[in-house]
Amino acid sequence: MPKSWLLAGVMLAALATPAMATEPGAPPQATTNAASKPLTLQRVFASPDLAGPQPQSLKLSPDGTLLTSLRNRDDEKQRFDLWALDTRTGKARMLVDSKKVGTGAELSEAEKMQRERDRSITGKTGIVGYAWSPDSKSILVPLDGDLYLATLDGKVTRLTNTPGGELNPAVSPRGGFVSFVRDQNLFVQPLAGGPARAVTSTGAGTVHWGEAEFVAQEEMDRRTGYWWSPDETRIAVQRFDEAPVGIVTRAAIGADGTKVYEQRYPAAGTPNVLVELYVTNPDGSGQVKVDLGSNPDIYLARVDWTPDGRTLLVQRQSRDQKTLDMLEVNPATGKSRILFTEKSGERSWTNLSDSYRLLRDGSLIWWSERDGYGHLYRLAQGKWTQLTKGEWTVQDLDGVDEARGRIFFTGNKDGALEQHLYAVDLARPTVVTRLTEPGWWNSATMDRAASRIIVTRSNPTQPPQTYLADLNGKRLSWVNENAVVAGHPYYPYLGTHQAKTLGSFKAADGTTLYYEMITPPLEPGKKYPVFFEHYGGPGSQQVTRGWQSPLAQYVVSRGYVYFRIDNRGSTHRGKAFEDHIYRAMGSVEVEDQLSAATWIKAQPFVDPAKVAIYGWSYGGYMTLKMLEANPGVYAAGIAGAPVTKWELYDTHYTERYMGDPKRDAKAYATSDAIDDAAKIRDPLLLIHGMADDNVVLDNSTAFAAKMQAENVPFEMMFYPGKTHSAGKEVHVWTTIFAFLDQKLGK
Repeated sequence: MPKSWLLAGVMLAALATPAMATEPGAPPQATTNAASKPLTLQRVFASPDLAGPQPQSLKLSPDGTLLTSLRNRDDEKQRFDLWALDTRTGKARMLVDSKKVGTGAELSEAEKMQRERDRSITGKTGIVGYAWSPDSKSILVPLDGDLYLATLDGKVTRLTNTPGGELNPAVSPRGGFVSFVRDQNLFVQPLAGGPARAVTSTGAGTVHWGEAEFVAQEEMDRRTGYWWSPDETRIAVQRFDEAPVGIVTRAAIGADGTKVYEQRYPAAGTPNVLVELYVTNPDGSGQVKVDLGSNPDIYLARVDWTPDGRTLLVQRQSRDQKTLDMLEVNPATGKSRILFTEKSGERSWTNLSDSYRLLRDGSLIWWSERDGYGHLYRLAQGKWTQLTKGEWTVQDLDGVDEARGRIFFTGNKDGALEQHLYAVDLARPTVVTRLTEPGWWNSATMDRAASRIIVTRSNPTQPPQTYLADLNGKRLSWVNENAVVAGHPYYPYLGTHQAKTLGSFKAADGTTLYYEMITPPLEPGKKYPVFFEHYGGPGSQQVTRGWQSPLAQYVVSRGYVYFRIDNRGSTHRGKAFEDHIYRAMGSVEVEDQLSAATWIKAQPFVDPAKVAIYGWSYGGYMTLKMLEANPGVYAAGIAGAPVTKWELYDTHYTERYMGDPKRDAKAYATSDAIDDAAKIRDPLLLIHGMADDNVVLDNSTAFAAKMQAENVPFEMMFYPGKTHSAGKEVHVWTTIFAFLDQKLGK
């Protein structure tokens, strides 16, 4: 899916979510021999992780002999080390111990900010990324702000030792160099040893080379600002100037004091950075400027080299995000022409994607929503061929076997609540073969040659497990079986694990909406309170057939029915389903949540007077809008790190859905949560991290000031030093349940 969704807030789901009680692998709860140990809040957040060991960043070495991954430690679940599994023998070993190699040095502010942008590594320590050399003999390992080179014999060599640290490290395509950004300039350094050499030299002040700007990292899922040509004779490098961007003074309030940051933040309706693209030789000579068009107010979405290195392909997105041009660039001259264009509907926008691949024969595999659903197409010799088709979506392009003409992808062809790995042949478009078992939520990665598949899957009773498969999907060996048996962290709690059910109901316009529900063991005649979680924002699907954090089980253990839905505006249901929120955030989502509340209140085991709502980030915003729109419907609400005024949020995200606040002022006024704050009549708990640089604290302080000015009572808990991930704290959840127990009379 396009990953430019807002604020990947703190959800209860670790991956996706639930399934029917009759799911494959569901534990026999009445007859299980597992212990029935009660789950505590402290254990939910403690080490080791209840989901068991979870290898991440799985990669096959270029020669296919080793499968490397990052694994968290049993005693410190947020610290990761580098491991390797021999694909021939099945033996695993640690390659780099982050505690033995790392210096423990504090990261630079720039790297901290980059990590905050990348939700997959937020809050993690140790090794959070790595890159293989093309000869499969060494691995580049960034750690504690510096770069190391690990060889397969266990030796680790330090490549850099600078106070400022290195950003965006990469190994060049032929293994000659390691490249990185230091002090806002791009550097290259021989991988075999030798001093680093500056490719650019004018980065300073507001000018940056080789980095991705704030909105590219936060909303466009682009993490770098430079790209090597395949023969490593040229580098395409982005230059951006933040001078036009407004300065926001952000106070990161901590327990021991306050740090004030002058942050360039492109709020909706204000100028973005000025972006330019150049092609240069690795020594910095021969710099050529790329023609990105006459309008400077654009987004540099994606940059790629063709396999032969003769052409640079650049995706240029318009400021209003209704047009995406694919530019074909001559790297020797910088001249460009439009190869093709994607255009949105009148009341829609173009989503970005990484599901595309340039092939050696000159053709392009491309993801598009041009028929209303995300599907794969092939562009060859100027002709388009649709490879997948139907009322379902392709989520990710996972691999291309060019020799056999076969494409591998994940999607939801078999139902909106499951994700599977599929294959389609170029010679037989739209004839799709499923390669994974039904009843699971799957993701997959492959090596560049698509020789083997690494599948990670889960279901409601099986935490993520990973296996190596052949090209037909047959499991060859386990990488991480992670069976919930004696010795597994979650095994002691299986006896109290409650089954999940999936179902559906109709929205006001007749659209089918899916829900998930977990109930305590039901006693005849007894009615239970409801913990109604919501996210509601675009780009996110919450109700799926995958493993869920045991925090939901803890909620149920306290006597609550756990409940949530995916409303209109969420993803993986086609463009029309998503487009409901166009210029109308906080409208149809609130309407669908009200329909869900009506449905859950009608269940015979539910106490309709005790339905409490909770959300974080966009979900926190939803809490406020739901309480404002429907006073008396909900018994209480918890709003964590909410956006309260969309003019405070960034350009690329906000304008995609809401437009320009100068031209669409009425839509903004309707969608904001501050003006109607006084309409709230139900108990409210407002929570925010005081060092949040994503949804800045100003959102909650402005809302609190309005409530106080209107003499509306509410409760508030702010967390010194905590960021947007504050919801992962035990104290947060202790506070939430104390609030609910008081307001619901439990």
